[in-house]
Amino acid sequence: MRGNGRRSARSRIKSSTDADELDRRRHSKPDRKFRKNGIGDQSFIRILNFNTKALLGLVVFSFFIILFLILHLMKPVEDAQRPRVVTPFPAPKIMDLPQFQGEHKESLYWGTYRPQVYLGVRARTPQSLVAGLMWIGVKDGRYFVRHVCQDSDELSTYGWTHHNGRDYGHQVLIDHGMTLATSFLKSKEDGSGYGGDWTVRIDVKKWNEEMLRSAHLFFYLADEEGNALSLSGDVLDIRENSLLAYGSRMDVGGWQLHLESVDDLEVHYSGFKTPHIHNLSDLVQESLGEEVRKFGHLQLPDASDNSPNILVFQISARIPFKIDIPFLSGIGLKSSRVEERLKSLTGTSLTRELIEKQKEFDNKFEICFNLTSKVDSESLIVGKAALGNMLGGIGYFYGQSKISLPKNNDSYFKSHDNIISYWPAELYTAVPSRSFFPRGFLWDEGFHQLLIWRWDIHICLDIIGHWLDLMNIDGWIPREQILGAEALSKVPEEFVLQHPTNGNPPTLFLVLHANLVSGLKRNKFSVVESNDISSFLERGFVRLEAWFQWFNTTQSGNEMGSYFWHGRDNTTTRELNPKALSSGLDDYPRASHPSGEERHLDLRCWMLLAAECMHSITELLQKENGLEKEFGLTAKLLSDFDILNQMHLDNASGAYFDFGNHTEKVRLRWKEVRAGNNYPTRELVRETLEKPELMLVPHIGYVSLFPFMEKIIPPESWILGKQLDLISNRSTLWTDYGLRSLSKTSSIFMKRNTEHDPPYWRGPIWINMNYRILSALHHYSQVDGAYRDKARIIYNDLRRNLIRNVVRNYQQSGYLWEQYEQKKGKGKGARPFTGWTSLVLLIMAETYGE
Repeated sequence: MRGNGRRSARSRIKSSTDADELDRRRHSKPDRKFRKNGIGDQSFIRILNFNTKALLGLVVFSFFIILFLILHLMKPVEDAQRPRVVTPFPAPKIMDLPQFQGEHKESLYWGTYRPQVYLGVRARTPQSLVAGLMWIGVKDGRYFVRHVCQDSDELSTYGWTHHNGRDYGHQVLIDHGMTLATSFLKSKEDGSGYGGDWTVRIDVKKWNEEMLRSAHLFFYLADEEGNALSLSGDVLDIRENSLLAYGSRMDVGGWQLHLESVDDLEVHYSGFKTPHIHNLSDLVQESLGEEVRKFGHLQLPDASDNSPNILVFQISARIPFKIDIPFLSGIGLKSSRVEERLKSLTGTSLTRELIEKQKEFDNKFEICFNLTSKVDSESLIVGKAALGNMLGGIGYFYGQSKISLPKNNDSYFKSHDNIISYWPAELYTAVPSRSFFPRGFLWDEGFHQLLIWRWDIHICLDIIGHWLDLMNIDGWIPREQILGAEALSKVPEEFVLQHPTNGNPPTLFLVLHANLVSGLKRNKFSVVESNDISSFLERGFVRLEAWFQWFNTTQSGNEMGSYFWHGRDNTTTRELNPKALSSGLDDYPRASHPSGEERHLDLRCWMLLAAECMHSITELLQKENGLEKEFGLTAKLLSDFDILNQMHLDNASGAYFDFGNHTEKVRLRWKEVRAGNNYPTRELVRETLEKPELMLVPHIGYVSLFPFMEKIIPPESWILGKQLDLISNRSTLWTDYGLRSLSKTSSIFMKRNTEHDPPYWRGPIWINMNYRILSALHHYSQVDGAYRDKARIIYNDLRRNLIRNVVRNYQQSGYLWEQYEQKKGKGKGARPFTGWTSLVLLIMAETYGE
């Protein structure tokens, strides 16, 4: 692994006072010190008693003093032995701010925070009561348990058509002839416990009359703390008593789970005692299988382990049917009003409330995005689904990341493995894909927040605050958060470990700079919102500065103003072009031979965004410690058009490129090798046909357009004209469905990177990059310049193509997709992918945060 430290020698592109000053600052180590920080007998007895008490008190007091000293003397030793990479950043947590406590915290306590399952409810606490839904699906005449979102289930569609991120959501799932509509509603009434009550409605209908006649649902409740859950009785008859289960917890007090329906239901149950909840599907399948083998019927056995912490209720009925499952907290108080609360969360009262919540969603949606006059009704449906799935895909996770470190001479590693755990941490985050990526990704999150802040600024700040609180003492944040057993169960082993030398694009600066800081300066927020954003920036500033400095030091290149993504493998014999996973663009082609001489154009532009954002924040907060000048100097250097062109411009084509040790004459070829037992086998290996040399890396694609995306190019420059030509040329990037990630002229266009790695960022169309390119086109179509009209024409055509293709795919497949094929525009990759593909809503609204 390369890039564990900066190069000491730097050359300058051009000398200037500003550049010299910036160089001095970059080479000086940031100051990161933090301060922690008878009568005679009776008299004798009285005196003896007094002395004994005093002596005893003195002994106890001395004991605690000695214990205090031992603990505090040992703590520095422990801290000294703890590697820096797993040492939390020594500053007050953002999530400890008053604005994230009290009513805000309680209002978000319960939610659909388990996006990895088709329907899952939990609280924002490390050890929660969790609830969820399973059902029996039929495929090719065989029964399957549906629970965890996965492509292999082949559902026609699933996803939230509406979700407000707080107390309401409506989801539709179509599974081989059966439709399930699930609704979630939260309520806080007099008598409720902490976080209030919630209810789930499940409406089961036929999609295909020739398919199932009856359905088997399984609703479960599990206590991650291991507390015992109690059944209402050995035999469950909801016609006599709607109560299914009850119990008590420290957070919500006494609680009850009910089931109500006007339909004829058959209810069975199983109870399990186990610390593992992530394999609950297996437990249910095993229990059902045993009953089928013994008695020939598909039902749970109406039996339970002693003191179970998981209860699963099987609810069977002829289709169609509808059930309401309310959860009541705070039971046992004199004012708990159980009957009134239960009535409001079931039946006709619930129906009215769900209708009202959907109307509220629709009204707010129109206020936020104003689409009625901009798109047709089909696009409007997709826009609402994009937002609903983004908000419905927000999850809460708790656990420890696994960190990989190289062996060294440090005393810690003489007795420890090179895999260590981060500190236990929580994360509230939107996820890119409920089926394939149901966890937090750092660079995805910045794109998510471009949408979420427009809907709910406080949810946005809450999510960003959780991410920044994951920062270690060096200013590093692990780029992929795999927290807890449920999240870990969905990740291939090779992607679990996080590498502290590797970064990820600092996209959180996108929403901070163009939206929040800019909005404050232009008075776009209410007084309460402005105060909360200002408090957030004030508390978070030290972390944002540390994050910036981590990039500015660990990812810097050999030349002033240059950067490169660390972590590329310079020893590989299997990859056509060694991946830059930390860039987020994975297999996008870089220099063929990784080295410290590389200059990555996209990272340079991300650093410009970060520097401009930090400079704006220091101005806003009126920081007086010289940081404003430092960030200003960095932003000035990185936005210098002449320096950018000297480093990255190919004058002949007018295109910008990476720089590095490169040759185009690299290929993969089959080679016979001897495997175990000396058996011959064939594998693809890399072959270099000429010696690489330092040069611009001639691959036109998304990376080439980063200076355009950052709007560095002056509107009157001939280079802007060339950029517009590259964008609109069908032989390079243009298609009728969006812009390709890599030009058709590239030698690596649509080529596999290894035998097992198909092209990823080597041609397919990605919505997040198209959104940023549209933003730049919109900008250049608004400012005076020779290319204003051309930019406007390209902007309108590209926007229309993107919307049409995403909407068409949604209508045909039922999903938003991770990427879109560049020949016919068909959705590819993970589905549903309602992370940054949801930016299609902002494209519809023509909202770019300028």
